[in-house]
Amino acid sequence: MFKKILIANRGEIACRVIKTARRMGIATVAVYSDADARAPFVKMADEAVHIGPAPAAESYLIADKIIAACKQTGAEAVHPGYGFLSERTSFAEALAKEGIEFIGPPVGAIAAMGDKIESKKLAMEAGVNVVPGFVGEIEDTEHAVRISEEIGYPVMMKASAGGGGKGMRLAYNEKDVREGFEATKREGLNSFGDDRVFIEKFILNPRHIEIQILGDKHGNIIYLNERECSIQRRHQKVVEEAPSPFVTPKMRKAMGEQCVALSAAVDYHSAGTVELIVSGADPSGESFYFLEMNTRLQVEHPVTEAITGVDLVEQMIRVAAGEKLSMTQDDVTIDGWSIENRVYAEDPYRGFLPSTGRLVQYQPPVEPWADDEAANGRRGVGGIRVDDGVFEGGEVSMFYDPMIAKLVTWGETRDEAADLQVQALDAFRIEGLGHNVDFLSAIMQHDRFRSGELTTGFIAEEYPDGFEGAPASDHLQRGLAAVAGVIATANADRARRVDQQLDSRTMPPGDWSVTLNGREYAVSLEEDGITVDGALIDLEMEYTPGDRMVDVELDEDVLTIQLAPTRGGFAITTRGAKHNLRVLPAHIAPLAQHMIEKIPPDLSKFLICPMPGLLVKLHVAEGEEVQPGQPLATVEAMKMENILRAEKQGVISKVNSAEGESLAVDAIILELE
Repeated sequence: MFKKILIANRGEIACRVIKTARRMGIATVAVYSDADARAPFVKMADEAVHIGPAPAAESYLIADKIIAACKQTGAEAVHPGYGFLSERTSFAEALAKEGIEFIGPPVGAIAAMGDKIESKKLAMEAGVNVVPGFVGEIEDTEHAVRISEEIGYPVMMKASAGGGGKGMRLAYNEKDVREGFEATKREGLNSFGDDRVFIEKFILNPRHIEIQILGDKHGNIIYLNERECSIQRRHQKVVEEAPSPFVTPKMRKAMGEQCVALSAAVDYHSAGTVELIVSGADPSGESFYFLEMNTRLQVEHPVTEAITGVDLVEQMIRVAAGEKLSMTQDDVTIDGWSIENRVYAEDPYRGFLPSTGRLVQYQPPVEPWADDEAANGRRGVGGIRVDDGVFEGGEVSMFYDPMIAKLVTWGETRDEAADLQVQALDAFRIEGLGHNVDFLSAIMQHDRFRSGELTTGFIAEEYPDGFEGAPASDHLQRGLAAVAGVIATANADRARRVDQQLDSRTMPPGDWSVTLNGREYAVSLEEDGITVDGALIDLEMEYTPGDRMVDVELDEDVLTIQLAPTRGGFAITTRGAKHNLRVLPAHIAPLAQHMIEKIPPDLSKFLICPMPGLLVKLHVAEGEEVQPGQPLATVEAMKMENILRAEKQGVISKVNSAEGESLAVDAIILELE
């Protein structure tokens, strides 16, 4: 077994590998950029080596710097995590030349599966179902249009070397192909150094199912069941679960055996994942097709660990060290259900725009997963596991992935795992930047999610006009009104104890008018209970003025609420939504109707940058007339291109920014007249 390994990655996956290596008695080496000098993974490792500036292209993507760090520290092997150099054949080959073990699959398998065009040909030869499409190289946009029309719309354009949802465009017609083909090429070139694109048929009602593969260097390959990853936004996974509510034992066996055959065809060893697209319109489950193979550890691997009890990182290390798998296919079981939500630095209330910045407050619902020796150690604390790599006071940088943490829950049933997600998300405190916690909670509560009727179009179909918070029942709203009354009374009681006040009133108000979502509630705190509009509310809570998180029991329903003071009331966040409550003493509330409403300024004549990013392209010039929906500018943020379009007809009167310029959020790109 290795005595020391280096982790050629950062963030939560670096922390994840370090924890397992520590349990195995293996020393660890971290490498870090300027931006990560104070990151948790750097402090956790036994040694740390600085490798360059913040941009990944100048640090984490430089293989020579990783190898130099191995030589400097005496590391015998490298775990690449995911992303960065994890699927670069040149990196694995360079390590081999230096006698350093690569904790991953053989170079041949990486090469064969890393090229989407070649991997599709190989899958066909191995007898794996493949999606109809064009697997050759595409010459130009005109060629792309001809191919798309031959296949039949809708089609998916993909960068051959792409991954992680980058370099993908869905086209429903010729216009979409003409507009998206060049953008797909650019994303492929910028993110992966390869601008080749292929086109395939888009499967209707598609479900994204993936099979976890594990093999050793002695020819043994098994599959560790499936994960459902259908809930995606812009082709990036948001929610993952294991097992899938759609997959039957018969489907699981057929999928697993085909994926093992594909892996055997490239002499695969280590952990890997074969991704399949499955037609949800076919209840037989036979319409499943090979999508791609990821020759690395997946972000969502914890859900597989939770239901199988197998530590995938440990197995990768043991396989790299030459050990045989200690299990056979018959040993693989399914115990319970696990769900993972990706907590991202993005603002769902503003169209999911990237939100970089400082984590002013960061408090996960439980302590980060520690990888202890307990039998259920891979399930965290009470079935709640948090994998993260951030810290309070640190920054979510524009240079890397926007992930803050992975929240993983385990339960005996799917509903139990989802209920735990809602509970844990309520208690996840993040301040200082936008995040998607409310959105994730809304998904977990959604009737369609609970039914298991999922497709990759779930988010687009259920939130076509964007996200405004999870809907709150009348019962919850009445309960929040009561909570607001209790908080207001406690705050007033504290305020009355301040010395030197002119007001002679000695008791705090007990009657309140609470306005929530346009409805006014009359809340009264009396000796025998709390009433809302005259009806008793069963409410138990402990609140001290200044608390920002409070546990509440409302008619036997336990909630965790997060509080923030606002002018005239409170903002209460719980159950997937932020509620603004105006709270006034009952005798003052009637006067509110006399207040003048402040009208916001008209910003429709400005094209405002909605996020920090790089202005990649200006599509218009001064004096040009534009129509609604016309592309005006393309801004790149967090490695993704975002096209900003005209909201109304007008003429460009002034261009304030130039291509190649770095823009701050709310920067004015151009003006219309």
